[in-house]
Amino acid sequence: MTLHQASDHPAGEPLRGRWRLDPRRSSVDFSARNFWGLMTVRGHFDDYQGRLDLSSPRAIELTIDAATVRTGNDKRDKHLRSADFFDAENHPRVQFVSDSVEQHDGTLTVHGRLSARGRSIPLQLDAQSRRVGDELEIRAATTASHRDLGMTWSPLRMIGPSSRLIVNAHLTRDLTQRSAGT
Repeated sequence: MTLHQASDHPAGEPLRGRWRLDPRRSSVDFSARNFWGLMTVRGHFDDYQGRLDLSSPRAIELTIDAATVRTGNDKRDKHLRSADFFDAENHPRVQFVSDSVEQHDGTLTVHGRLSARGRSIPLQLDAQSRRVGDELEIRAATTASHRDLGMTWSPLRMIGPSSRLIVNAHLTRDLTQRSAGT
């Protein structure tokens, strides 16, 4: 799905300025195949924060509170917070930080690192952006290997090796630190 640029932001014009994620209007979701691919478990995180500043080498940062994982099943959520998965007690944050961002007519290709459980893996996100006035919407999706992050618990290999991550971010101008080009 590609979101087209709104009429007040010409297509092809690069995004500029500093932006803050509005958690009340955003979501951080995931899905993982289970039972040898016969079932998909979907979930989300309740607490996260993020920013976008394309003038910075670390243009995009998203920090998630690992203990806020929710799938609609309390027993499974407790297990996901345990040392078998996120180990939220010892590693309370999951974080993505970009290394580079390429802009192309409302799409972003983002390279960075995803960190969880004291491990870090390279990750590429493909994102679509839509700017409306002083607000910005970004939808980003990728697939990440939870096994590479040390989440290897999977009796009889019932859980697939990766999860789909989807971020629907609604950002507002960060007026606390205005930068050139805003």
